[in-house]
Amino acid sequence: METKRFYVGFGYDVHRLSEDRLLIIGGVTVPHDRGLLGHSDADVLTHAIIDAIIGALGKGDIGQHFPDTDDAYKNISSLTLLENTVEKLTDAGFELHNLDSTIVAQRPRLAPYIPAIRKQLSTVLRADESHINIKAKTTEGLGFCGNEEGIAAYAIVSIVGFHP
Repeated sequence: METKRFYVGFGYDVHRLSEDRLLIIGGVTVPHDRGLLGHSDADVLTHAIIDAIIGALGKGDIGQHFPDTDDAYKNISSLTLLENTVEKLTDAGFELHNLDSTIVAQRPRLAPYIPAIRKQLSTVLRADESHINIKAKTTEGLGFCGNEEGIAAYAIVSIVGFHP
């Protein structure tokens, strides 16, 4: 008899803000005077989600699957990496049950972009938008996010699958 199994994974990522880069959050380009620096497009939210899914599967972390030393991932869209991760999830017999995430940035204000981010991520994650929660917070001017040196993101996912 197959049993429905739930697993939980937690992800975190941070990237430094830099001039001459686009700011991409959850696959959506957000107008800003700086973007995030990284080997890929540096989409901090998508990276945190990937790490959470990989963690829920018990398969290490994002760096093991998409190393920043591999030129194949240079400037790649993080949504492509997320699509690859969702394939791993599906191949293992699971699907996303829900996602809760927080983006930490002093600026820009991200609230107006959250609906587009939710829609984009729900498509790639193959999940109903009602199962995708995105929050944006500031740090009241404290720390590297508050000093506008970088942006961080946290994500927690639950996955579900049927297994003997």
